[in-house]
Amino acid sequence: MAKASSLSISFLLVAFIAILSCSDAARIPNDRLDTGGLSRDSFPEGFVFGTATSAYQVEGMADKDGRGPSIWDEFVKKPGVIADNCTGEVSVDQYHRYKEDVTIMEKLNFDAYRFSISWSRIFPDGAGRVNWKGVAYYNKLIDYMIEKGITPYANLYHYDLPQALQEKYGGWLNDQVVKDFADYADFCFNIFGDRVKNWFTFNEPRVVAALGYDSGTFAPGRCSKAVGNCTEGNSGTEPYIVTHNLILSHAAAVQRYREKYQEGQKGKIGILLDFVWYEPLTRGKNDNYAAQRARDFHVGWYMHPLVYGEYPKTMQNIVGNRLPKFTEDEAKMVKGSFDYVGINQYTSYYIYDPHQQPLSEQDLSYQAEWNAGFAYDKNGVPIGPKAHSYWLYEVPTGLYKALMYIKEHYQNPPVILSENGMDDAGNVMLAQGTHDMERIHYYRGYLNELKMAINDGVNGIGYFAWSLVDNFEWLSGYTARFGIVYIDYSDLSRHPKMSARWFQKLLARKKHH
Repeated sequence: MAKASSLSISFLLVAFIAILSCSDAARIPNDRLDTGGLSRDSFPEGFVFGTATSAYQVEGMADKDGRGPSIWDEFVKKPGVIADNCTGEVSVDQYHRYKEDVTIMEKLNFDAYRFSISWSRIFPDGAGRVNWKGVAYYNKLIDYMIEKGITPYANLYHYDLPQALQEKYGGWLNDQVVKDFADYADFCFNIFGDRVKNWFTFNEPRVVAALGYDSGTFAPGRCSKAVGNCTEGNSGTEPYIVTHNLILSHAAAVQRYREKYQEGQKGKIGILLDFVWYEPLTRGKNDNYAAQRARDFHVGWYMHPLVYGEYPKTMQNIVGNRLPKFTEDEAKMVKGSFDYVGINQYTSYYIYDPHQQPLSEQDLSYQAEWNAGFAYDKNGVPIGPKAHSYWLYEVPTGLYKALMYIKEHYQNPPVILSENGMDDAGNVMLAQGTHDMERIHYYRGYLNELKMAINDGVNGIGYFAWSLVDNFEWLSGYTARFGIVYIDYSDLSRHPKMSARWFQKLLARKKHH
């Protein structure tokens, strides 16, 4: 028996490789691409489906064609910070291969592409001198997308502050950055806004503040001695100052857009916020309070000012006078400064009350002030199947709860699910890497919950899968693959995975006769 079964297994493998090496989607057995009844028609008319990437993660050409360094170009030079000491120097070279990538999106039936503009590719010094080669690149990318029927969704900032501004005045810690960001945004609206009608100011500003200035694990790597391995910083004050300047920069850019461009260009502008769903570990009052604190410190830190003009009361009470205040004029400018909001939603955790002692002066940090414990299982049962990354569990119901939470607490704004996806290990080979059934399972579950949330009144207007291609995944370097298109890093060739075929099927348009 053993021999027969090993024969049949090798036969299956051969058959399988034949399926995979064949680019014709029709050759993949249909049940593998089961959409679970989902199609375009499951979503409201005009609902937009796209994929997303960011400049430093995919472009390459980091120090070429006039681009100035960003804080990430500097940060990746620290030995041992990035897995295998990799950088985004070349990444997947979208700078030269953008036509190939946009053509793939078109073939997979996507409507839109969410990309980011590298600030230091446009302004190598952060302000002043313009690098016209960088401008030309984005013009070519945008023009080609439009030629292929792909709608551009441009994001102005994805973690990559020009290093020149970090050196000149301390970057996000200095309120001078507000004017420089607004000027950069203004330039982009002016140059690209005749074709780009959908804008975002920032991707995950909370991550910029928390990982850059509280834990110090992201660029520019600042934190208190008691918190992490940083040479400078203050985790009890800097994350709050940085967020304040990020929110003011966002609002100033939106103000420029509304006053100078929106009426003529007829576009929209918003912001992209990350939101992990926090589920109380038990039904006890203390765990419920802890989960609510976590939500306030996480998504409320940004949504509350944007909707109500002030920080959540929870934060005001806990952080006290270390939490900056908006002046009356600033609050007016911040409140309502979005036409839609992007929510990046991947995973969920349990939260419990750790009953900690009050924090001493040197232990103050943004994360510690949540006074919340994280748990990833309950009575030994994991919260969901785990992806490759340590932080990523598949919990589709968390997406539903996160979207309902935004609806109920923040006046039901138009919402784009602007990032969602899971990763495999970086070392999976082509045959295994393109046979990503877990990813299909993940997407099917999350899209089902998105559909349910919309049916239950969430104002959902779009969905963007993260990511189009495997790419430079920040601290993980190339050891994590989030793409629906496999990148062979030996020659940077593109290979759509089964999940890409799954989207192609899901998004097929009915032929009208």
